[in-house]
Amino acid sequence: MGLTPLQKCTSAIRMLAYGSSADIVDEYVRIGESTAIECLERFVMGVNEVFGAEYLRRPNNNDVEHILQMGESRGFPSMLGSIDCSNNDINVLNQSNVFNDILEGRAASVQYTINGSPYNMGYYLADGIYPELATFVKTISMPQGEKRKLFAQHQESARKDVERAFGVLQSRFAIIRGPARAWHMETLKHTIYACIILHNMIVEDERHTYEGDFDYSYDNVGNNNSTTETSNGPHPNLATRLQRRANLREKQVHRQLQGDLVEHIWERFGHEDDEN
Repeated sequence: MGLTPLQKCTSAIRMLAYGSSADIVDEYVRIGESTAIECLERFVMGVNEVFGAEYLRRPNNNDVEHILQMGESRGFPSMLGSIDCSNNDINVLNQSNVFNDILEGRAASVQYTINGSPYNMGYYLADGIYPELATFVKTISMPQGEKRKLFAQHQESARKDVERAFGVLQSRFAIIRGPARAWHMETLKHTIYACIILHNMIVEDERHTYEGDFDYSYDNVGNNNSTTETSNGPHPNLATRLQRRANLREKQVHRQLQGDLVEHIWERFGHEDDEN
């Protein structure tokens, strides 16, 4: 009770930012080990309760349109992001929100055309270890020909965005990089979520300072050919879920989309070197 809120918050934030143990902050803020741990637990729970609904929410229609604009600027129309982490085992993927949202009808409905072929499912960029699913666009290992080489170059370049995002998150909050200390699972979960929330706050605050010619405002939302609609309807019946699962696992759609994007990337960027 004799400690000020400033001391408690300083202790918690230092442990998040530097990944230091609880007893290290004793000399700096005059807080004992057990008190520092309690301060951290209460701090991350408070961040989750107060800011979680805003900074951990699902993308809404405006967010999806914003993401699609960013994908278009990189040469990948209707791209919803990248999949690139250690959780690439098919058993783990089956439990991910990406798959559950598609199977349960909560994913954004995207209608678009690439190289004359119509599609109705957004996609994520992935590396070669992922399965051939309709919602993934993988790179091409050992590409042959200038078109495929250019596609692989642009795909791998765009896919690095997610790696950089995780890298920045870890550099800001060193507690994520280190081994988990002997805390309860709920505490670990709240700690990770709190770091993500604080990271998203920083991104939102500093977005205007980022370099690049992409317009990050929402002024131009709705000016492209893609249409999106998010749904939070009732759980689908078994037949509908099985049909969505079958559509998700269409290898032919995966290969056709990859081939159409190869042509699209070549048409858009293939002659830049000649012009230069």
